[in-house]
Amino acid sequence: MSHYTPRAVEPAALAALRSVDDAGRPCLPYTAEEGGEPLRCCLRPARPGERLALVAYAPLRRWAAATGAAPGAYDEVGPVFVHAEECGGYEAAGETYPFARPGALRTVRRYGADGRILGGRLVELPGLDEAFDEAFADPAVALVHVRAVEYGCFHFEVRRD
Repeated sequence: MSHYTPRAVEPAALAALRSVDDAGRPCLPYTAEEGGEPLRCCLRPARPGERLALVAYAPLRRWAAATGAAPGAYDEVGPVFVHAEECGGYEAAGETYPFARPGALRTVRRYGADGRILGGRLVELPGLDEAFDEAFADPAVALVHVRAVEYGCFHFEVRRD
């Protein structure tokens, strides 16, 4: 059972991304044919027939704007799948982390309150709890981002409680 809470993309950010994404491109919705796309709005796989969008998202930039941090060169923009229209958001089940396919590789990147990267770790799933324990053992770590190794996509964020 996980003891850290994954954070989906915030509703205000989603509303903006559904218009113009963080790379300045308009949102182009499509209908999922097979499903399975990892949705960052509700942290679950898409179902066939759902309306989705693949948008560019800058999670550290948005967090920094809210906190006054200055991530500098660590401000990354990458692709994420979201519902094309508002959805119910993420409901934490408390049993596992989203997109936790055993054997998948993830990076866990640590960031300080100033927005600068403090390190990272390659994790083979399962193993996120240990990586989060290690990250938050450092009092300078304010949040971590979990990303897929294959495409570098942002999966979710965990913040210090």
